[in-house]
Amino acid sequence: MKFLLPVFVLLSASSVFVGVIDLDMAAILKGDTAALELLLVSRLPRLLAIWLAGAGLSIAGLIMQQISQNRFAAPSTTGTIECAMFGYVLSLVLFGDGNNLLVIFGSAMAGTLVFVNFIHGVQFKNTIYVPLTGIVYGNVVAAAATFVAYKYDVIQNLSGWEMANFSSILRGNYELLYLALPVGILSYWFASRLSAVGMGRDFSVSLGLNYRQLVLLGVLLVSVMSASVVMIVGMLPFLGLIVPNLVSRYQGDNMRKNIPVTALCGAILVLVCDVLGRLIIFPHEVPITMIISLLGGGAFIYLVLKDTQSGQGA
Repeated sequence: MKFLLPVFVLLSASSVFVGVIDLDMAAILKGDTAALELLLVSRLPRLLAIWLAGAGLSIAGLIMQQISQNRFAAPSTTGTIECAMFGYVLSLVLFGDGNNLLVIFGSAMAGTLVFVNFIHGVQFKNTIYVPLTGIVYGNVVAAAATFVAYKYDVIQNLSGWEMANFSSILRGNYELLYLALPVGILSYWFASRLSAVGMGRDFSVSLGLNYRQLVLLGVLLVSVMSASVVMIVGMLPFLGLIVPNLVSRYQGDNMRKNIPVTALCGAILVLVCDVLGRLIIFPHEVPITMIISLLGGGAFIYLVLKDTQSGQGA
């Protein structure tokens, strides 16, 4: 894992200097006004947004897998993002814009709680059914959001919002993503307790922990992070599923140890997808949702097949 930091630095530098408008280091060092404005208003805010969104959603996925007791769970496979999308539509309908964080966050949290309570109440014979159930649940919520959007003529707003794209990120319109910092700190602080929750209700209670409060805390952290990302950037599917699984495959299941690496890997993955999106049909840009969906979908199928094979082998 020592190679991650150099890769992160290299990709971050690429993100700053890759774009339709050339940004020259010599011009920056000379104090060129146009170059500095491009750097400070557009390129650096975009880079920070990529870091925060990638790290935050990856940590949210790790938390989701702990509280749901399933490694296939993530904000994109438990309906969390779709519930945030429904909240976005409600915000448009009720308040005339999609910037009401309370409505979006409340919808994401309520929907996630419904799903977590459901999977804790049902004994699945195979863990694969949990994310599949979550995907169906998310599709139902997304269909409801689309219906409301059509009814109130805000479908164009919803369609544009669903496609994640960092090209519109500028200084002053991404700062909500800094919520990733307290989410990361709190998840690290409560890592051992959230890990105990992942062992089940009886185990948590035997340690003197309040199981319901910890599940609520986990859902709160996941919902806040998911709502802030989809509100500023759009949907980044499978991110919270892929990264925690890859990290645990190499690092084991120590949550406290995995949180920093998960955050770093999440930022790297989003950086890779964003830079690719800018280069594939340069000077035009491919929305990052398309690239991360291809990578994430392939990774999800691989993980499911590996889990099925290991189950048959057992």
